[in-house]
Amino acid sequence: MTAWKASRPLRKLLRDKLAFAALAVILLYAATGLLALFHLAATHYRDSVGPAYSPPGADYLLGTDVLGRSVLERVVHGARIALVVGFVSTGIAIPIGILFGLLAGFYKKRVDDVIVWFYTTVDSIPYILLVLALALILGKGLISVCIAIGITSWVGACRVVRGEVIKQTELDYVQAARAMGAGDIRIMMRHILPNVLHMVLIQASLLFVEAVKIEVILSYLGVGVQGEPSWGVMIDDARIELIGRGAWWQFASATGAMFLLLLAFNVFNDALRDALDPKSAE
Repeated sequence: MTAWKASRPLRKLLRDKLAFAALAVILLYAATGLLALFHLAATHYRDSVGPAYSPPGADYLLGTDVLGRSVLERVVHGARIALVVGFVSTGIAIPIGILFGLLAGFYKKRVDDVIVWFYTTVDSIPYILLVLALALILGKGLISVCIAIGITSWVGACRVVRGEVIKQTELDYVQAARAMGAGDIRIMMRHILPNVLHMVLIQASLLFVEAVKIEVILSYLGVGVQGEPSWGVMIDDARIELIGRGAWWQFASATGAMFLLLLAFNVFNDALRDALDPKSAE
Protein backbone atom coordinates (compact mmCIF):
# COMPACT_ATOMS: atom_id res chain seq x y z
CA MET A 1 0.00 0.00 0.00
CA THR A 2 1.45 3.35 -0.99
CA ALA A 3 1.87 6.25 1.40
CA TRP A 4 -0.78 8.16 -0.54
CA LYS A 5 -3.31 5.38 -0.17
CA ALA A 6 -2.44 4.91 3.50
CA SER A 7 -3.03 8.62 4.15
CA ARG A 8 -6.52 8.66 2.61
CA PRO A 9 -8.37 7.45 5.74
CA LEU A 10 -6.50 9.98 7.87
CA ARG A 11 -7.36 12.83 5.52
CA LYS A 12 -11.01 11.80 5.47
CA LEU A 13 -11.13 11.70 9.25
CA LEU A 14 -9.52 15.11 9.56
CA ARG A 15 -12.08 16.60 7.16
CA ASP A 16 -14.94 15.22 9.26
CA LYS A 17 -15.55 17.92 11.89
CA LEU A 18 -17.86 15.73 13.96
CA ALA A 19 -15.30 12.92 14.05
CA PHE A 20 -12.58 15.39 14.96
CA ALA A 21 -14.69 16.71 17.85
CA ALA A 22 -15.35 13.14 19.02
CA LEU A 23 -11.64 12.37 18.90
CA ALA A 24 -10.93 15.52 20.93
CA VAL A 25 -13.39 14.33 23.60
CA ILE A 26 -11.75 10.88 23.68
CA LEU A 27 -8.28 12.42 24.02
CA LEU A 28 -9.54 14.70 26.81
CA TYR A 29 -10.85 11.67 28.71
CA ALA A 30 -7.56 9.84 28.09
CA ALA A 31 -5.49 12.78 29.36
CA THR A 32 -7.70 13.13 32.43
CA GLY A 33 -7.49 9.41 33.14
CA LEU A 34 -3.70 9.41 32.81
CA LEU A 35 -3.36 12.36 35.19
CA ALA A 36 -5.55 10.53 37.72
CA LEU A 37 -3.61 7.28 37.20
CA PHE A 38 -0.31 8.96 38.08
CA HIS A 39 -1.87 10.92 40.97
CA LEU A 40 -1.42 14.26 39.23
CA ALA A 41 -5.11 15.15 39.40
CA ALA A 42 -8.08 14.41 41.68
CA THR A 43 -5.81 13.22 44.47
CA HIS A 44 -8.39 13.65 47.27
CA TYR A 45 -11.21 11.58 45.82
CA ARG A 46 -11.28 9.39 48.95
CA ASP A 47 -11.31 12.30 51.41
CA SER A 48 -14.10 14.45 52.71
CA VAL A 49 -13.70 17.93 51.26
CA GLY A 50 -16.88 19.55 52.51
CA PRO A 51 -20.35 19.03 53.96
CA ALA A 52 -22.37 16.04 52.84
CA TYR A 53 -24.85 16.52 50.01
CA SER A 54 -23.50 19.92 48.99
CA PRO A 55 -25.09 20.80 45.64
CA PRO A 56 -23.03 21.88 42.63
CA GLY A 57 -21.71 25.40 42.96
CA ALA A 58 -18.63 27.57 43.02
CA ASP A 59 -17.05 25.65 45.92
CA TYR A 60 -17.83 22.16 44.61
CA LEU A 61 -18.38 22.14 40.86
CA LEU A 62 -20.31 18.84 40.83
CA GLY A 63 -21.28 18.80 44.50
CA THR A 64 -20.38 16.28 47.21
CA ASP A 65 -21.72 12.86 48.13
CA VAL A 66 -23.03 11.42 51.41
CA LEU A 67 -19.51 11.42 52.89
CA GLY A 68 -18.64 14.90 51.68
CA ARG A 69 -16.33 13.63 48.94
CA SER A 70 -15.93 15.61 45.72
CA VAL A 71 -18.13 14.17 42.98
CA LEU A 72 -15.93 15.80 40.34
CA GLU A 73 -12.80 14.02 41.57
CA ARG A 74 -14.66 10.71 41.71
CA VAL A 75 -15.92 11.19 38.15
CA VAL A 76 -12.33 11.79 37.05
CA HIS A 77 -11.21 8.53 38.64
CA GLY A 78 -14.23 6.81 37.12
CA ALA A 79 -12.89 7.87 33.73
CA ARG A 80 -9.55 6.29 34.63
CA ILE A 81 -11.24 2.98 35.47
CA ALA A 82 -13.38 3.06 32.33
CA LEU A 83 -10.36 3.64 30.09
CA VAL A 84 -8.31 0.91 31.79
CA VAL A 85 -11.15 -1.59 31.45
CA GLY A 86 -11.84 -0.59 27.86
CA PHE A 87 -8.25 -0.80 26.63
CA VAL A 88 -7.19 -3.89 28.62
CA SER A 89 -10.33 -5.87 27.78
CA THR A 90 -10.00 -4.95 24.11
CA GLY A 91 -6.33 -5.88 24.23
CA ILE A 92 -7.32 -9.35 25.46
CA ALA A 93 -10.30 -9.95 23.18
CA ILE A 94 -8.89 -8.71 19.85
CA PRO A 95 -5.86 -11.07 19.68
CA ILE A 96 -8.10 -14.04 20.54
CA GLY A 97 -10.58 -13.05 17.84
CA ILE A 98 -7.81 -12.51 15.28
CA LEU A 99 -6.18 -15.87 16.03
CA PHE A 100 -9.37 -17.93 15.82
CA GLY A 101 -10.63 -15.94 12.83
CA LEU A 102 -7.40 -16.41 10.89
CA LEU A 103 -7.30 -20.15 11.57
CA ALA A 104 -10.95 -20.70 10.71
CA GLY A 105 -10.91 -18.61 7.54
CA PHE A 106 -7.57 -19.88 6.25
CA TYR A 107 -7.81 -23.62 6.89
CA LYS A 108 -11.60 -23.96 6.52
CA LYS A 109 -13.07 -27.50 6.66
CA ARG A 110 -12.65 -29.19 10.06
CA VAL A 111 -10.73 -26.34 11.67
CA ASP A 112 -13.46 -23.93 10.62
CA ASP A 113 -16.18 -26.29 11.82
CA VAL A 114 -14.62 -26.61 15.27
CA ILE A 115 -14.04 -22.87 15.72
CA VAL A 116 -17.50 -21.95 14.42
CA TRP A 117 -19.03 -24.51 16.80
CA PHE A 118 -17.01 -23.06 19.66
CA TYR A 119 -17.88 -19.40 19.13
CA THR A 120 -21.50 -20.27 18.35
CA THR A 121 -21.70 -22.09 21.68
CA VAL A 122 -20.15 -19.15 23.53
CA ASP A 123 -22.43 -16.71 21.70
CA SER A 124 -25.53 -18.72 22.60
CA ILE A 125 -25.00 -18.01 26.30
CA PRO A 126 -26.54 -14.67 27.38
CA TYR A 127 -23.53 -12.36 27.41
CA ILE A 128 -24.21 -10.53 30.65
CA LEU A 129 -24.77 -13.83 32.50
CA LEU A 130 -21.51 -15.25 31.13
CA VAL A 131 -19.50 -12.19 32.18
CA LEU A 132 -21.25 -12.12 35.53
CA ALA A 133 -20.40 -15.77 36.18
CA LEU A 134 -16.74 -15.28 35.27
CA ALA A 135 -16.51 -12.13 37.37
CA LEU A 136 -17.86 -14.05 40.37
CA ILE A 137 -15.37 -16.87 39.77
CA LEU A 138 -12.37 -14.56 39.33
CA GLY A 139 -13.36 -12.35 42.24
CA LYS A 140 -14.00 -8.65 42.58
CA GLY A 141 -11.49 -6.11 41.39
CA LEU A 142 -10.32 -4.20 38.35
CA ILE A 143 -8.06 -6.93 36.93
CA SER A 144 -10.74 -9.60 37.32
CA VAL A 145 -13.26 -7.43 35.48
CA CYS A 146 -10.81 -6.82 32.63
CA ILE A 147 -10.09 -10.53 32.26
CA ALA A 148 -13.76 -11.55 32.48
CA ILE A 149 -14.79 -9.06 29.80
CA GLY A 150 -11.76 -9.75 27.61
CA ILE A 151 -12.13 -13.52 27.37
CA THR A 152 -15.85 -13.31 26.60
CA SER A 153 -15.84 -10.47 24.01
CA TRP A 154 -13.82 -11.98 21.17
CA VAL A 155 -16.67 -13.64 19.27
CA GLY A 156 -17.62 -10.62 17.16
CA ALA A 157 -14.04 -9.97 16.10
CA CYS A 158 -13.53 -13.66 15.30
CA ARG A 159 -16.63 -13.78 13.12
CA VAL A 160 -15.64 -10.65 11.18
CA VAL A 161 -12.00 -11.72 10.69
CA ARG A 162 -13.06 -15.21 9.61
CA GLY A 163 -15.37 -13.82 6.93
CA GLU A 164 -12.73 -11.44 5.58
CA VAL A 165 -10.02 -14.10 5.59
CA ILE A 166 -12.23 -16.49 3.58
CA LYS A 167 -12.56 -13.76 0.94
CA GLN A 168 -8.82 -12.98 0.96
CA THR A 169 -7.75 -16.61 0.51
CA GLU A 170 -9.49 -16.68 -2.86
CA LEU A 171 -7.57 -13.69 -4.23
CA ASP A 172 -4.60 -13.90 -6.58
CA TYR A 173 -1.97 -12.54 -4.20
CA VAL A 174 -2.52 -15.46 -1.80
CA GLN A 175 -2.26 -17.97 -4.61
CA ALA A 176 0.93 -16.25 -5.81
CA ALA A 177 2.44 -16.41 -2.32
CA ARG A 178 1.69 -20.13 -2.16
CA ALA A 179 3.24 -20.65 -5.59
CA MET A 180 6.41 -18.90 -4.39
CA GLY A 181 6.70 -21.35 -1.50
CA ALA A 182 5.49 -19.15 1.36
CA GLY A 183 4.36 -21.08 4.43
CA ASP A 184 0.93 -20.85 6.00
CA ILE A 185 2.05 -18.67 8.91
CA ARG A 186 3.87 -16.26 6.61
CA ILE A 187 0.85 -15.97 4.32
CA MET A 188 -1.50 -15.33 7.23
CA MET A 189 0.71 -12.85 9.09
CA ARG A 190 2.48 -11.04 6.25
CA HIS A 191 -0.15 -11.04 3.52
CA ILE A 192 -3.67 -11.65 4.82
CA LEU A 193 -3.63 -9.98 8.25
CA PRO A 194 -2.62 -6.49 6.98
CA ASN A 195 -5.57 -6.62 4.58
CA VAL A 196 -8.11 -7.28 7.35
CA LEU A 197 -6.71 -4.87 9.94
CA HIS A 198 -9.17 -2.15 8.97
CA MET A 199 -11.99 -4.44 10.12
CA VAL A 200 -10.08 -5.23 13.31
CA LEU A 201 -9.77 -1.52 14.14
CA ILE A 202 -13.51 -1.06 13.83
CA GLN A 203 -14.17 -4.11 15.99
CA ALA A 204 -11.73 -2.82 18.61
CA SER A 205 -13.62 0.46 18.83
CA LEU A 206 -16.91 -1.39 19.26
CA LEU A 207 -15.40 -3.68 21.89
CA PHE A 208 -14.15 -0.70 23.88
CA VAL A 209 -17.64 0.75 24.12
CA GLU A 210 -19.10 -2.62 25.12
CA ALA A 211 -16.41 -3.16 27.78
CA VAL A 212 -17.10 0.20 29.43
CA LYS A 213 -20.84 -0.50 29.57
CA ILE A 214 -20.36 -4.00 30.99
CA GLU A 215 -17.95 -2.74 33.66
CA VAL A 216 -20.50 -0.16 34.79
CA ILE A 217 -23.21 -2.84 34.97
CA LEU A 218 -21.00 -5.25 36.93
CA SER A 219 -19.90 -2.55 39.37
CA TYR A 220 -23.50 -1.43 39.81
CA LEU A 221 -24.47 -5.02 40.65
CA GLY A 222 -21.65 -5.24 43.20
CA VAL A 223 -19.48 -7.83 41.44
CA GLY A 224 -17.18 -5.52 39.52
CA VAL A 225 -14.75 -2.87 40.68
CA GLN A 226 -15.05 -2.28 44.42
CA GLY A 227 -13.35 0.26 46.66
CA GLU A 228 -12.80 2.53 43.65
CA PRO A 229 -15.05 5.28 42.27
CA SER A 230 -16.23 3.41 39.21
CA TRP A 231 -19.16 5.06 37.47
CA GLY A 232 -21.19 1.94 38.26
CA VAL A 233 -20.38 2.26 41.97
CA MET A 234 -21.26 5.97 41.86
CA ILE A 235 -24.61 5.25 40.19
CA ASP A 236 -25.37 2.61 42.82
CA ASP A 237 -24.51 5.04 45.63
CA ALA A 238 -26.49 7.83 43.97
CA ARG A 239 -29.59 5.64 43.73
CA ILE A 240 -30.10 5.87 47.49
CA GLU A 241 -29.14 9.55 47.58
CA LEU A 242 -31.57 10.37 44.81
CA ILE A 243 -34.50 8.55 46.41
CA GLY A 244 -33.83 9.50 50.01
CA ARG A 245 -32.46 13.03 49.76
CA GLY A 246 -33.15 14.19 46.22
CA ALA A 247 -29.41 14.59 45.66
CA TRP A 248 -29.32 14.16 41.89
CA TRP A 249 -25.84 15.48 41.10
CA GLN A 250 -23.78 12.31 41.64
CA PHE A 251 -26.17 10.28 39.48
CA ALA A 252 -26.23 12.94 36.76
CA SER A 253 -22.45 13.37 36.80
CA ALA A 254 -21.63 9.66 36.51
CA THR A 255 -24.23 8.92 33.83
CA GLY A 256 -23.36 12.11 31.94
CA ALA A 257 -19.65 11.29 31.91
CA MET A 258 -20.35 7.76 30.68
CA PHE A 259 -22.80 8.96 28.04
CA LEU A 260 -20.37 11.54 26.63
CA LEU A 261 -17.50 9.04 26.36
CA LEU A 262 -19.61 6.35 24.71
CA LEU A 263 -21.21 8.87 22.36
CA ALA A 264 -17.77 10.13 21.30
CA PHE A 265 -16.57 6.59 20.63
CA ASN A 266 -19.68 5.73 18.63
CA VAL A 267 -19.39 8.86 16.50
CA PHE A 268 -15.68 8.26 15.93
CA ASN A 269 -16.30 4.59 15.13
CA ASP A 270 -18.84 5.52 12.44
CA ALA A 271 -16.38 7.98 10.89
CA LEU A 272 -13.56 5.44 11.10
CA ARG A 273 -15.67 2.81 9.38
CA ASP A 274 -16.49 5.21 6.55
CA ALA A 275 -12.86 6.32 6.22
CA LEU A 276 -11.51 2.77 6.07
CA ASP A 277 -14.16 1.55 3.63
CA PRO A 278 -12.27 0.95 0.35
CA LYS A 279 -15.51 1.39 -1.60
CA SER A 280 -16.11 4.93 -0.33
CA ALA A 281 -15.24 7.82 -2.54
CA GLU A 282 -12.27 10.08 -1.85
